[in-house]
Amino acid sequence: MKTLIPLALLVLAASPASALCYADYKAKQDSPLRLHYGVAQLPDAACGSAQAAAQALAPRLAQNGWTLLNILSIFGAEGLEQRKASAGTNFLRY
Repeated sequence: MKTLIPLALLVLAASPASALCYADYKAKQDSPLRLHYGVAQLPDAACGSAQAAAQALAPRLAQNGWTLLNILSIFGAEGLEQRKASAGTNFLRY
């Protein structure tokens, strides 16, 4: 038992820290023109730049006929609450 606890702590320390990140974005649909603002959770690999975020998010939006216009910002969990009301039904939808 004494060896299991240090081993478990070593495994936890060696695990990469996974900090959640999110992006707020604008998207559109054509015929008729519709626009929306949304907030989406990003995979860790897409947190480093707007371009990486766009590459991760665009296909998810396209599945429902939306075209990504731009990534406005990338932020952590601390920015979620202030954007929730503005995103409405598109809050963490895609």
